This record gives sequence, C-alpha cells and structure tokens, in this order.
Amino acid sequence: MSLLAKSLVEKTLNEALSTGADFAELFAEESYSSVLSVMDSKPFSAQVGRQYGAGVRVHFGTEEVYITTNDLSERGLIRAAQTAAGAKPTGTRKAAPVVLGDAAPTTYDGFHQYGQMPWEVDREQKFKFLLGLDQTSRKTSSLVTQTEPRLIEKVQRVMIANSEGLFVEDVRRNFRTFLEVYVEDAGKKETYHKNEWSTTNPVFYDALNGQELAENTTKSALTLLRADFAPAGEFPVVIDQGFGGVIFHEACGHGLETTSVAQDASVFCGKLDQKIADSCVTAIDDGTIAGGWGSLQYDDEGRPTQKTTLIENGILKSYMVDRLGAQKTGYQITGSGRRQNYKFAPTSRMRNTYIAAGNSSLEEMIRDVDLGIYAKDMGGGSVSPGTGDFNFAIQEAYMIRKGQLAEPVKGASLIGRGIETLGRITKVGNNLKLSAGMCGSVSGSIPAAVGQPALLVSKILVGGRAS
Repeated sequence: MSLLAKSLVEKTLNEALSTGADFAELFAEESYSSVLSVMDSKPFSAQVGRQYGAGVRVHFGTEEVYITTNDLSERGLIRAAQTAAGAKPTGTRKAAPVVLGDAAPTTYDGFHQYGQMPWEVDREQKFKFLLGLDQTSRKTSSLVTQTEPRLIEKVQRVMIANSEGLFVEDVRRNFRTFLEVYVEDAGKKETYHKNEWSTTNPVFYDALNGQELAENTTKSALTLLRADFAPAGEFPVVIDQGFGGVIFHEACGHGLETTSVAQDASVFCGKLDQKIADSCVTAIDDGTIAGGWGSLQYDDEGRPTQKTTLIENGILKSYMVDRLGAQKTGYQITGSGRRQNYKFAPTSRMRNTYIAAGNSSLEEMIRDVDLGIYAKDMGGGSVSPGTGDFNFAIQEAYMIRKGQLAEPVKGASLIGRGIETLGRITKVGNNLKLSAGMCGSVSGSIPAAVGQPALLVSKILVGGRAS
C-alpha cells in the first residue's frame, strides 16, 4: 500500500506549481529507528522511534524553496504546497497539469530485500548478543574497565514524486552494531572501537563471530596501552584497506559534489579531464552495489542510482550531480541526490565511494618503506571542503623500519591536502574493502560507505610527539 494516494500527490504537486514554479517535488516518509545499548554488563537503554512526514520542494529557476509538514492529510499537504508556491509568486503557471506515471525503471533492485522486519525480532535476542560482546571482552583481559556495545536499526519507507511525472517508492534498511572497549593499566587509559553492519538482515549479528569481534577490539585497545607515541614529521605512509578510505571521502569526495562545485567552493572546480592524481588512482562512487551500505534503488530525488567513475587513471572524469546542481552547472545528473529524511531538501552526496583496487600487495608496499608509518585503522578527523585540508587520527598504527613492521605507536594523525595527497599515492593494493559510515552535510546525516585497498603515500605530514 502506498504512503499516499496518487491522486492526492498529483493535486499537491499541481498546487505547488500554481504560482509559476518550474519544478515541484513531494517526498513522503515513514521510518522506524531503534538504538539498544549495554553498560556495566547490563541493558542500559532502548530508544525506539517512528517518524512520519513530507516535504514539498519547488524550483524557481535555480532558486529552491522547501516546506515540511507532519500533516499528511489532504488539507496538510495542500497547505504545505501553497506555502512553497507563495514564496515567489509570478502569477502565471508555466507547467501542464501533473500526471504521474508508474515507478521509474531500474536495473538495480533487491538491494535490501529480506523477510523479517526489526520490530518483529525479540528484543531479548538483541540484548543477548550485546551482552555476549561485553562478557567476551571482559574475559579477554582483566584490564578491561568498561564496554559499550550498541545495536542501531533503521527502516525508512519513502515515496517520491515530481512534476515531471516521476513516481517511485522504496524501502531502505540499515543495521549496525558497535563495540567500544575501555582498558586501563597503571594509570594509563585507552579505548578502541569496531563495528559491523548489514542492509539485508536485521538479525545479521546471528551470523557474526561475536567472540572474534570482541576479542579483536579488546586486543587492539591493549596494543595502544603498550604503544609509545608516534614521531612527528614527514614520512611515507601505508594506509590499509577499508576505513582508510575516509580520507578520500572527506578530503576529496565532498569537493567532487556539486554542492561545492556549483558554488565554486571546491579545489576541483574546472578540472574535468585534467590529471589530478597519480595514474594508479581510480576513484568511484557507486550506488548500485548489492548489499552496499550506501546503495539505493532510487536516490532521494527518485532517480535510479548508478555507478559513477570520478577519477580514472588519475584524470578527473565526473562530479556527483543532483538535479539543482545540474541546473547550476550544466553537468549530467548522476543519481546522487540524497537527504537524511523529509526534513531536508536533497543535494548531491556520496553513496559507496572508494578507490578501486590496483595490483600491489600490502607486503610489497611495506617492503618499499625504509622508515615510515603503517596506518592499520583510521579514526575520525576534520576537513575543510573548500581547500581539502585534512587532519585525521590513526586509531591503530605501527612503525615501518627497513621494510618491516615494527613497534605499535599511538597519537598519530595524518595532515595534508586532498588534491596533493592524491598525487603522492604511488601504489594501490589489491585488497579492496568497503566500510560503513555516516556522512554529515547540508542535507543531514546519511549512510555512506567508504573504502579502498591499501595505499602507499610517498610523503605525508604525520602529527605526533616531537623527539
């Protein structure tokens, strides 16, 4: 059953066009979310919520108006449409009456298909899994002082229609489990976290090796306890697979969205078909990966998602383009319009963004380094989208000495500029992996995967402790 009757949607869109808008869109949503957590070896919290609402968007040229409402009755939707239409009335309707078609065709379907819904799963089963993570961590080491296991679930059902006749409906599911482990020894304290995820199964944790997850997270925290501080200076750095891709995502990916490009606020403006990276670098943003954390059947403007090659052999080939971004720049839409929920207008955003696999091995890259840093697991950081300047912490790091992995180090951070770092990638590994994350921008927080194989960066500034 549709969230809204087509006849009501058509009436709403026609009202939104009544004062001369060039384009109108209705985005309706019903979503379920849950966050369960454990603290002090017992269930700590269970936060469950539902959200229901709609947003009416109109374009007057390249000017955008967005109005939201929780009232999805005919009266509520028409009022929202009238408010949007009245923002810039011209008095003359330009468009023909809206007639909605069938759902837009897509080659990519079944991304998030399964039988059970999360609210149909016994909560006791979920807490049993989380408590198991806690107990295993504590059994692994007597130095564990606290754990914070969490399970986050979201199911979002959407309906998107616009004045061009588009009408689609979709259901998105995202499930993650987190484990944070705290350790202490002789007054020294450290913490480490890991996560696992699924877009296909609310009981994905049944298939996880929870014991391995808890043991590995605890061992990584213990590694930091015995680690000395990393040295400061410029070094070659090997950044391992998976979440290492967060650097490209933040330092380069946001600069390739028309959210920035259309405002001439990106270092990548005007660089299409120019060489911006080493020839070994190919970067892709792909919304079509089956089961991908950032995959969608349709984007949040109702367009089928696609695979977009951003950089090919070091040459910039495309930006990520939403509808308004296309109007402002003239670039072709790439199915990249995304938003957190109905409270946000969509804009160009990443989906599953990664550096494609190359031909080198991790061992080969380490052998090539006389003195440097191996970044096994990246942490959080900050970036200036306009310049691509970044500062990212390394969660787990090791020194490389004479081509061999040496002692663990802590407190290391990578400091640089995205476009410069791209040019310093000299080898790309063959061990591509994607990791799940939440990306924040002007249209809210959305599921977005980051990824890469291992990379060798010939030189990058490492923040650490000066000798």
